[in-house]
Amino acid sequence: MRPWGLLVVMLGGCATQGTTSASEASATTSSSGASLGSSAPTSGGSSSSSGGETGSSSEASSSGGPAEGLLFADGDVVGLGVTDIRVVDGKIHALGQLQASPGDTVIDLGGRWVAPAFIDSHVHLVYAPAGAEFVARGVAGAVDLAAPVAIFGVDMDPLRVLATGPMVTAQLGYPTQSWGADGYGIECADAAAAMAAVDQLARLGAAAIKLPVTGAPQLADDALAAAAARAHALGLPVVSHALSDDEARRAALAGADILAHTPTEALGKATIAAWSGRAVISTLRAFGGSATTVNNLKALRAAGVTVLYGTDFGNTMTPGIDGGELALLLQAGLTPQEILTAGTSAPAARWAGFAGALGAIAVGHDASFLVLATDPLADPTVMASAEAVYLRGVKVGP
Repeated sequence: MRPWGLLVVMLGGCATQGTTSASEASATTSSSGASLGSSAPTSGGSSSSSGGETGSSSEASSSGGPAEGLLFADGDVVGLGVTDIRVVDGKIHALGQLQASPGDTVIDLGGRWVAPAFIDSHVHLVYAPAGAEFVARGVAGAVDLAAPVAIFGVDMDPLRVLATGPMVTAQLGYPTQSWGADGYGIECADAAAAMAAVDQLARLGAAAIKLPVTGAPQLADDALAAAAARAHALGLPVVSHALSDDEARRAALAGADILAHTPTEALGKATIAAWSGRAVISTLRAFGGSATTVNNLKALRAAGVTVLYGTDFGNTMTPGIDGGELALLLQAGLTPQEILTAGTSAPAARWAGFAGALGAIAVGHDASFLVLATDPLADPTVMASAEAVYLRGVKVGP
């Protein structure tokens, strides 16, 4: 804590008495202070906005008094510098130089860096359940890109999960004759059936539609285009599994918005250009991190394709932030800031279900963040081994 007084950054919660250092070997918790290792929930209070500017030294609750909660003091927040975070009811309530209030819990993050928790844009959590491990290792949100329709009734709290449900595929098409035989695809004979499948998934609550363009048999071009157009009419993005140059080109021509993987076959200039302005989910490690795949991601990024961090968990088996994937993103030429963006603000902007909740340390967002021993903009792989992970203000790992 700064010697001249307590500062609070917009994650809410403060303390009027002493704080506890994050580096102390033993945790000491009281109504006025808590160590980094504490998982104590907030002490209650209002989640209403203070109405003041970020950096204000006080916030008023709806009852007119100070809002009680958590105060994370003196962490070096990426992009903001040394800042205090006040958290009330699991949300970031204020950021800046803030004063502790009676009943608040203070956690001293001095000498630590703070970054938003990650979003993994490609997982299979029904195929390989591991939601608790994901949050404990720094992932607050995930996009499940193929599962039986039963996923729409599954609560994976505290992990925020968006789902596509089954892929819309051809009769006997991928993945129904292999790993996805048990409901991971809806087989369609033609364009009309493909559009009906999109309608069904939209009614069930799909966050996107996944159209595989891989191997035989495949949906015809007119069926792919019709399904994509129906998804767009319903406000849903389209993700495509396409690994070769021809497959990626066909997916782009059909209107797909996001490549589910970085393609593993060398991409031609026309295909790369066709994806400009769209997005690709990295999944480099899932296919061995070959030089061809890494070079494809370099070329796509250079052409203006947005890179989203994703692991294809279920194919890979490392729940949480995958250090191997981060290292491969560095090989693909992404800067540390671009890697952080690929796992935070870029997917939050791309997937509507995460907007305003994840992807940034900002007022009103979930208090979901990583506490790191070193600067992630110097070495982004440190984000795979956080000293502590907080999800909505509660310590969940490691």
